[in-house]
Amino acid sequence: MLTPDTNNSQESTSQASNKHAANSQGSNTPEYSKLWYPYAQMKSLELNLEVVEASGVYLTMSDGKRLIDGISSWWCVSHGYNHPELNQAMFDQAQKFSHVMLGGLKNSTTEAFASKLVEITPEGLNHVFFSDSGSVGVEVAIKMALQYFFNQGNQKKTRIVALERAYHGDTTACMSVCDPAEGMHKMFHGITPEQFFLPAPKGGFNASTETIDEELSKAETLFQTHGESIAAVIVEPLMQGAGGFNIYSPEYLNRLKALCEQHDILLIFDEVATGFGRTGKLFATNHTDIVPDIMVLAKGLTAGYVGHAATLASTKIFEAFLSDSYSKAFMHGPTFMGNPLACAIGLKAIEIFERDNFLGNIETIESILKEELLGFEHEEIVETRVLGATGAIEVKDAKFHQGIQQFAAERGVWIRPFERYIYTMPPFVITPEELRKITGVMKAWFARPR
Repeated sequence: MLTPDTNNSQESTSQASNKHAANSQGSNTPEYSKLWYPYAQMKSLELNLEVVEASGVYLTMSDGKRLIDGISSWWCVSHGYNHPELNQAMFDQAQKFSHVMLGGLKNSTTEAFASKLVEITPEGLNHVFFSDSGSVGVEVAIKMALQYFFNQGNQKKTRIVALERAYHGDTTACMSVCDPAEGMHKMFHGITPEQFFLPAPKGGFNASTETIDEELSKAETLFQTHGESIAAVIVEPLMQGAGGFNIYSPEYLNRLKALCEQHDILLIFDEVATGFGRTGKLFATNHTDIVPDIMVLAKGLTAGYVGHAATLASTKIFEAFLSDSYSKAFMHGPTFMGNPLACAIGLKAIEIFERDNFLGNIETIESILKEELLGFEHEEIVETRVLGATGAIEVKDAKFHQGIQQFAAERGVWIRPFERYIYTMPPFVITPEELRKITGVMKAWFARPR
């Protein structure tokens, strides 16, 4: 039997106590948060609100205050918090096993989830590769696209085309296809792989033919000049999320796909944010007449319960990896890919989505957002935009909404603006009254005394 080293244990405890005492007694070393928070300057981090419970669309704070979550915990909690059926699905799977590797083993839950995703996604996306976050799902898509050509002996196609204002995640390959000039990863431009960028599409959802012609002429010129080195184009279809909720036309995507086919370039749809109803259809792809070669899903994939992602590929892509040579296999394998807990929740989330007519809920959300936000004017507003269950207000200067989080929280709403954008992406179970409270607080910010 192993026994603890008492002396070492006492020494460690003593060191920890001395460290704490030094920090608490005015040491020159300030006592910063032990938890490193995302997208935050830790030196000036304001005290975060503490959540102790959540249910439906409400977050309950440690002081007892309840806030309507207007942004679905970064756009993923589509079914609301503490959903009894999702809780039960997770519990039932955990009673069997919480995780098994996919290397040499299989399980019925993960296989069933893959089959369900093939069933509900656009026809032709027949193969599912799981990973554990949206960023990794995009990394998988890019790696898959490059190796697709490598496996055919084409070593020239090594570049990716993305859109300005794009955001595709925070890992290395993802950063390379985020906006190089204005995006949050611009400091890494020149360090990450150099990619090509097209202007963010203009004209909105119903862009004119003339506008689309002008935008796609730039893509055609790029493809004609550099097509031999381009493996794929990656886009957030119809709505660029963290790039400022730029909404653009389905016809742009229809015609972009045709150009890609002419130049033997793959098309990747990053539906991490737009998938599972956020744009008004089950997938943003469903607004178009096309099917991408590769599609990435995350966020709503598990209704915000656990991190998980899926990269779906066409049979054309999949078959390029079939060979008697192991060197052509796809050498990627996140430890928790296909996690059975995540897959069990995902299966139940899709069942609820279809059974409870969430698309109908989203249609109602969209109509309310349009009524409340479109046409709302203020001297500081550049534009208001709505698509599906997303509503955004763009202001001229990011400084304008400093303090809005506290303002909203005092009125029972949780929102988190970024840069020049105040927005809501609520859970799909929100009631009209709760949604109008969110938009009412957003608009009240502009009417406050200054």
